[in-house]
Amino acid sequence: MKANEGARLTWEDPNWPRASRWLSAEPPQHTNSAVSLAVLGIPMNSSSTPARFDLAPQAIRSALARYSLFDEDAAIDVGRLVVREFGDVTLSGAYSETNFSRTVGAIERARADADCLILLGGDNGITRAGVCALGVPLERCGILTFDAHHDLRDLDHGLTNGNPIRALLQDGVPGPQVVQIGIQPFANSFAYARVAHDAGISVATADDVYEEGIQKLVTRALAYLSEKTDAIYVDLDVDVLDRAFAPACPGSRPGGLQPWMVRQAARLCGQHERVRMMDIVEVDPTKDVADTTCLAAASFFLAFASGMLKRAVK
Repeated sequence: MKANEGARLTWEDPNWPRASRWLSAEPPQHTNSAVSLAVLGIPMNSSSTPARFDLAPQAIRSALARYSLFDEDAAIDVGRLVVREFGDVTLSGAYSETNFSRTVGAIERARADADCLILLGGDNGITRAGVCALGVPLERCGILTFDAHHDLRDLDHGLTNGNPIRALLQDGVPGPQVVQIGIQPFANSFAYARVAHDAGISVATADDVYEEGIQKLVTRALAYLSEKTDAIYVDLDVDVLDRAFAPACPGSRPGGLQPWMVRQAARLCGQHERVRMMDIVEVDPTKDVADTTCLAAASFFLAFASGMLKRAVK
């Protein structure tokens, strides 16, 4: 390697700021942004199958280094948004009441001075803690999930990444205040589909997305939930993607959504004033191929942030 080649590898273009630097920088003391975003990692790993979801928060942060801050689709510079990084919650072992209480407390502290909070999972077990820390009574919470699965497995064997929605129904979230988008065939059982139906959960399958369009479905879901609730929680399980785009998600299957669809959905959610929190879950970086899944997850993070900036100009 020539002497100047090493310098060229580490050179940063001041006109191409990296999203990772924006996230890690100290928030400015003075800004003209009317909205702010907090970020908290929750390295939960309660899966019933061997996985390393606990490694995902840092992997998603690292993937942000491959992105700029300019959303060309929306003509928005995400760097205008005030962001505060809270690091990761320290957890002990698998899912437990101790971890649950600790996680709820950390989420409440992180969201205290922010308009929105993004939770970097970890597995889908963090969703229950996120909803419980939303800051409104559970009967006034709305939940919008992007997921291949209903997450309604029985609670008989404890809390896992396969039953956060079932647990939240038991906690007191009304079923009609849950909307699920991206549910896939042969990824759920008849019994759990029946639980969703009987609870009054609204379900749009992956085929529905392809037929009706992601923008139409998400816009309708947000309008529906905003009429019924005071705050909306968005659960973005990355296994909603087609497996070609999410090899690091053990639950992903062929026939899922495409990244541009989920990116558009995340932007719409960030834009909606009732959305207070979004999680990004179910990524196992040890199974990724060419960083495909982690890059997708990072793009969803940025799209949500881009959408938030539109709140200030409504």
